Amino acid sequence: MKLNIIVLAKQVPDTRNIGEQAMNADGTINRSALPAIFNPEDLNALEQALLLKEQNPGSRITLLTMGPQRAADILREGLYRGADEGILLTDRAFAGADTLATSYALSAAINKIGEYDIVLCGRQAIDGDTAQVGPQVAQQLGLPQVTYVRRIVTIEDNRIVVERSIGNGVETVAAPLPLLLTVDGSAAPCRPRNAYRLLRYHRAAVPSELSVGENGKKPADESVLKEWSLADVNGDASRCGLGGSPTKVRKVENIIFQVKESKRLTADDADIKALVGELLANHTIG
Repeated sequence: MKLNIIVLAKQVPDTRNIGEQAMNADGTINRSALPAIFNPEDLNALEQALLLKEQNPGSRITLLTMGPQRAADILREGLYRGADEGILLTDRAFAGADTLATSYALSAAINKIGEYDIVLCGRQAIDGDTAQVGPQVAQQLGLPQVTYVRRIVTIEDNRIVVERSIGNGVETVAAPLPLLLTVDGSAAPCRPRNAYRLLRYHRAAVPSELSVGENGKKPADESVLKEWSLADVNGDASRCGLGGSPTKVRKVENIIFQVKESKRLTADDADIKALVGELLANHTIG
C-alpha cells in the first residue's frame, strides 16, 4: 500500500539555554538569541513515518515546517534521515503566531499539498509544551486524530492500528485513513543521518537561501525543498501571526533550584530509620 505521509516539524529554541535575552518586548520568544534544534518529539514522529515507508514500498514523506529562513535546517535534517521532500512555510505574516494561528497556516499548506493519507507530528514542542497544534490541525482539516501514539501496529485496507500511551498503561486504537497522529517521546527514537543522503542533499536549499551560482553553489532544487508564503497557500492574513493569535506570551522565567541544606548519611540502620521518619513527618512520602 503506497502512502503519502506528511510530517509536521518545528525548529525550536533549545530550552536548556534560556537567558535574559530570551524574550522580546512584545512577549514573543527572541529565537535569534537561542540555539535552534529539531523538536525532539517531531523526530519521533519522523521515525514512525520512515518505518511506514520501509513497510510500504513506494510511499512518500513530505516534511513541512513553518518558520524563518533558518528553519530550512531541519528540512535538510529530514532529508538526511529519509524524507523525500521538504516545504518551508515562511512569511512575515506568520510571525508571533500562537497555536491557533500556527495550526491554521499549517492546515492551509496541507490543503495545498493535497493528497495525503497520514499526517504525523510530535505530541508537543519544547518551546511551548501545549500539545495543541496537532489536534488543532486535525480540527482545521476535519480529520480524525489519535494522540500520544507510541507505535504504529498495522496499516491496511485504509485502516490503521496504533498503540497510545495513557499514563499508567497502553491503549490500542483503530482508526480510518486519512487521519492525524501525534507521537510522544516513548516512541522509537529517530535514526541517525544516512551518509549517502548527507552527501546527496547537503547543498539542498530553499530559494531564499541562495542565488543561482552564488559562491559556486548549485541553484536551489525546488523538487526537493520548496518555499511557500501566505499567498502561495491562499491563506487569510487576519488568521495568521499576532493578529490571528488570541493568546499572548507575557513572560518566560528561567528558574534555578538551589539546595539550601544537605545531609550526609551512612548505611547505618539508625540513619536510614531517622531519614524515613523525617520524610514521613513532612509528608514527602506516605
